[in-house]
Amino acid sequence: MTSPVPLRTLTFVRHGQSLANAGGVTMDDAAIPLTDLGLAQAAEVAELLPARPTDVFTSPFERAVRTSRPYCERVGMTGSELPILSEFSAIDPVLIAGMTGEDRRPIADAYWAAADPHKRMGTRADTFAEFATRVLEFRQSHMPALTAEVVVFGHGIWLGMLIWQLLGFPVEGAAAMKAFRKFQLGLPLKNCVVYRFHESAQGQWRIEADSGACA
Repeated sequence: MTSPVPLRTLTFVRHGQSLANAGGVTMDDAAIPLTDLGLAQAAEVAELLPARPTDVFTSPFERAVRTSRPYCERVGMTGSELPILSEFSAIDPVLIAGMTGEDRRPIADAYWAAADPHKRMGTRADTFAEFATRVLEFRQSHMPALTAEVVVFGHGIWLGMLIWQLLGFPVEGAAAMKAFRKFQLGLPLKNCVVYRFHESAQGQWRIEADSGACA
């Protein structure tokens, strides 16, 4: 039995390897750059994406914008930045200034273990509840209006939350936060992974992963 022709295909790409992914010293989350490997991944994945997209969107964070550039140059388009695609900033960078990835790991692990959806780790951090609501807003306000062949450049945890919500899982409460974290860590979300969302009926999605330019 063949799959039905999709009404729309939305292609989501996680950014290339960033300085933070490589264990670099903490800096402002929105300004984290790509590494040389990340730049190479961005150039490689650009050749694997749709040749004629109807729109290109990107998170405003530097690592996502920079990943989108080789693709935008290839298709002759300019990506539109959408703040709603911003990654989950769980910890204010001021609180972890000067730390490496190894230094940050136990702090992040403790945050997720506490599983408090309303805990704010510094004034410039998101709460888990705010993050989940942001992705829900994208689903309800942006996703229905996206055109037939859209490519979106964004982030790993954000993409995991979108998939989690489309599967119908809850996001409210400590148990949901813990369950989401376990789910997200189990997803194949390496740098420059590609996920394609095929709409088979209005609001019904079939999701497939492609390793893309993963390290």
